[in-house]
Parts: sequence; C-alpha cells; structure tokens
Amino acid sequence: MLIDGLQCGDFRREIFESLRAGGFTCVTNTVEFWGGAINSLDAIADWLDKERANSDLMMICRNVADIHTADKTGKVGVLLGFQNSGMFEGRIRYPELFAQLGVRVAQLTYNIQNDIGGSCYEPHDSGLTRFGREIIGEMNKYGMMVDCSHVGEKTTLDAIEASSKPIAVTHANAGSLMPHFRNKSDTVLKALAESGGIMGLAIYPNITPKEACDSVDGWAEMMARTVDIMGLEHVGVGTDAGHYVGTPELDWMRQGRWTRSDQYGAGAKDRALMPPPPKWLPDISKMGLLPAALERRGFSQEEIHLLTAGNWLRVYEANFG
Repeated sequence: MLIDGLQCGDFRREIFESLRAGGFTCVTNTVEFWGGAINSLDAIADWLDKERANSDLMMICRNVADIHTADKTGKVGVLLGFQNSGMFEGRIRYPELFAQLGVRVAQLTYNIQNDIGGSCYEPHDSGLTRFGREIIGEMNKYGMMVDCSHVGEKTTLDAIEASSKPIAVTHANAGSLMPHFRNKSDTVLKALAESGGIMGLAIYPNITPKEACDSVDGWAEMMARTVDIMGLEHVGVGTDAGHYVGTPELDWMRQGRWTRSDQYGAGAKDRALMPPPPKWLPDISKMGLLPAALERRGFSQEEIHLLTAGNWLRVYEANFG
C-alpha cells in the first residue's frame, strides 16, 4: 500500500497507469485552487466523468473501506480534495453539501488570506477567524479532513486547537530541515503530533532539501529525520506531484484572479518556472522505490507500512470513517 496525501494537475489516463505502476493505493487530488461553488461543482462533475471513463484503473473513494476496495481490486483510489476553501463562499451550510458530494479534504487557505484565516505567505498571520472556527466544526461534523499545508503558522496552531479531529498538513516538509515559508516549524509539527495529526512529506524541489531530491535514499533520510521530530505515527507521503503543470497552470496557481502582480509561490524571481522533478523521480511511478529505501534506512516492515499508508488510514478513519 502507498497512500499520497496530495497531488495536483491534469490526471490523464496515462497518469492513472503510472500511479498504478508505482504501487499507489490512494491519492488525494486537487479538485480546485481558486474556484467558488459553481466552479467547484463543475470540477467535481468532471471527476465523475473521469471515473466513468477510467473505471478499470481508478475509483473515487469516500471512506477507508473504499480505499481497501481499491487496493483489493488493483485500482488507484482518489480522495476528492481542495487546496482552498473558496467553494464554501462564506456559507456555513456548504461543508455539509460538499461532503455529501464526496469531498473529503479541504485546505483552509491557499496562497492568500481568506475569510477563514491566514496564508503562509502573508507578512502577518491573523490566525483563525470566528467563521474559520465554525467551518472547522462543520468539517469535523460531516467528515471532511482539515488541511493546513499552505496555511500560516498561527492559523495552523489555532486550527489544531479548534478541531475535534486530527488535522493534516498534506504536502510540506519540516522547516528545520528546509527553511521555507511553505514548510512547517517544529512547534507546528509537535503540536500536530500531540493532537494525533499527520504531515505528508513533499517531493516538490522548491521546498525539499537537495539531498532528498538527488536520491530516494536521501528522501528516506529526510523522512527518518522528520520521524525524529514528530514520531513514527505522524509522518506520511504527500508528494505534491504536479501532472502536466506548465507555465499557464503555474501562473494560475500563483495568481488566480486576485492579482495582476508577479507571484512566485514556493519559487522566486530567479526560479519562476516549474522546477524539474527530483533526479530519482522522473515520473511518479518511481515512487515505488521508497519502501526499499526505507528498509535500507533501518525501518521494519511494520514501520514502513505506517509511513507509506497506515498513518494516513488512521487519520482518515478518524475524520470520515
């Protein structure tokens, strides 16, 4: 079993084939970044069409039992997830509606502050708003996991405190191993672990140490060092792999509709383009190399299962059964 907390981009049939070749059991997609309710409904409908067209390769999962079904039938399970909360449009009843449509993961903010809280790129993180606390309560109630990957530090700590269910940072790395606005401080990681949460470790080169981009053993070492910070039960895979992401797609992720100015997200002015993939991961199917690398690093088979799937299954079970 291999479970990935977050991927994005254009999931064409050949991507599902690569995911299956790489041993992926379940992947959380990115249904939307900036869309409101109508855009998000259209995007969910597109995924229903995609499921019908690729029913021999993949299935949309709504609970842990579905993930096990995907595993047994050799299909790639997909959890519907959002990298923002714009689809709620300030309406307290919308988490329930989107949960009924199968959405199981929602990031509170993306790259700018919204009505829920602060982004990791804001110069001042205001923390979780009153509306944000109510939204988290609704997400807890209706089976939608809270994601704080692009969320500011104060808002993330507030969300951990406010949530009655363990939350996730689906795609980031430890800031103490790779300093970056997108990565998480040891303070956040320890609070996340104490509350039963999880962080999925990313492969995105702009936020991943060079050694972890150069070889799968380097990435396994990064995972081991993150385990030292958080504990074995709170670390997983969250690659942030992007499929068919070129300059137009990257510009949309960074700018949306909210700005005319240059925005670089996890990049910078001198690194504005999509970075090449890690040397050891020219395509996503090579993620299947990870278990052997973890074994070389000294992890037991039971521990490898937790890091590659079991920890996600526990957090999913706590959030949506």
